[in-house]
Amino acid sequence: MKTIDENIQKQLDKPQTWFVKYFPKRIKNLSDESIKDRQLVYDFKDGKINGIEIVARVTANKMLEQYGDECSKIVFSCVPASSEEKNQLRYKLFSEMVCNMTGAINGFQYVNVIGERLAIHEHRSKEKEIRKVSIIEFDEKWFNGKQVLCFDDIITRGYSYANYANQLESMGANVIGGMFLARTHYRTNV
Repeated sequence: MKTIDENIQKQLDKPQTWFVKYFPKRIKNLSDESIKDRQLVYDFKDGKINGIEIVARVTANKMLEQYGDECSKIVFSCVPASSEEKNQLRYKLFSEMVCNMTGAINGFQYVNVIGERLAIHEHRSKEKEIRKVSIIEFDEKWFNGKQVLCFDDIITRGYSYANYANQLESMGANVIGGMFLARTHYRTNV
């Protein structure tokens, strides 16, 4: 059995918060609430203002609950989407809203998606799929010495979040944990 890289595990061991369960489209017989939550995920990912506002409010409330006045010392940084266009659509306004509501430092402008490359993704069924993934450019000096809270829309196994957090820490940042709109579930009794 394949072991998880120590650096990945270090990030996965940090505090994580997610707000709703996400069931992929192939999962049927969901409750009305689960269908509503899935639609919220879609609306957020599509950059719909209603979805962005709801998720920003929930995220800000949780940050204030967890970190209180310390929010003003935390950089809020989203794991970039797969393209610059999707990243702008999904996270620019969202990051501004969360930071306005919490007093956190907005890290959005210090991370850019500058291109794509091919990568192999392994699924839980051990199948492999080739997908395009984004190439990310950071303002490394800016992140040095900062405390960072990472946000991503969906967490399944957490590798995207963990890799992003490791990249930030390689620049001297201290990632304090991750927040996620949704966690992927495959069974409705979970």
